[in-house]
Amino acid sequence: MTTDVHVRDVRYFATVAEELHFTRAAELLYVSQPALSKQIRALERQLGAELFHRGPRGVTLTEAGTALLPHARRMLADWSEGAAAVEAARAARRDTLVVGMSTSPGRGGLLPAIRSRFTAAHPEAVLRLRQMSWEDPTAGLADGTADVAYVWLPLPDADRYAWTVVAEEPRLVALPDSHPLAAREEIDFVDLAGEPFLALPPEAGVLRDFWLALDERRALDGPAARPPRVGAEISGTEETYEALVAGLGICLVATGNAPLITLGGVVTRPVRGLSPSRYALARRREDEGRALVRGYVEACRRVTDRA
Repeated sequence: MTTDVHVRDVRYFATVAEELHFTRAAELLYVSQPALSKQIRALERQLGAELFHRGPRGVTLTEAGTALLPHARRMLADWSEGAAAVEAARAARRDTLVVGMSTSPGRGGLLPAIRSRFTAAHPEAVLRLRQMSWEDPTAGLADGTADVAYVWLPLPDADRYAWTVVAEEPRLVALPDSHPLAAREEIDFVDLAGEPFLALPPEAGVLRDFWLALDERRALDGPAARPPRVGAEISGTEETYEALVAGLGICLVATGNAPLITLGGVVTRPVRGLSPSRYALARRREDEGRALVRGYVEACRRVTDRA
């Protein structure tokens, strides 16, 4: 008995077996009744057995047809599952990778360079950028709205994440150009400690503390070791600039972000006594095995290693 049977022929047989009517089965299969009858005859010849009794009172299954039917149904179900698995695999290759950020990476075209390398390696992937508020220091990683994210360190719940540092930059102080300290070329942090500071929202947690320089404040002596005075809370670059111009406070800013807020009326100055800032590409540890996450991280590493 030959085993060279097409899935189409098995589907034709199962449909006729369930309808017990060639014309109705042909309508369901979108073929003509003569063509369907011809294919069933060809299948019977291949199997060496009649599958249907064809009589004036209609169509019934033979013993061979009855024996074949459950196997045909199982085969069609397995084929359907297999086709779905193939489609899922194709969809995975076309998967979307969401890249979160609260501040655009900028920094000499870093983002387009990484995107170009990533899409060259994963041409079917869809890459989406999502801007997040500073209220979420993980830029979408914590709640799953981003797959990878450009973030500032430190991160809250740091054990949940892995990261690749893409830039390490001095922290500058941004202040109105009319501020008395703006006349200096460089400023000691101790001279800033008593100034009102612009602060990230409380939800930013340890990142808020970092940009308020809490560690450096604790190391100061005397009155300068006091807790920071918050002049206003800010959740985005535009708010920061407006608050600086309005004289609501000063703030620390990474060197690479200084051009975003020195738009007129605001200057930045180097600060002695501060550790540098670290900008990183982060991902959830449980996602490190995902092909697109791994691919994007690799593209980032290759670009930053070459820079």
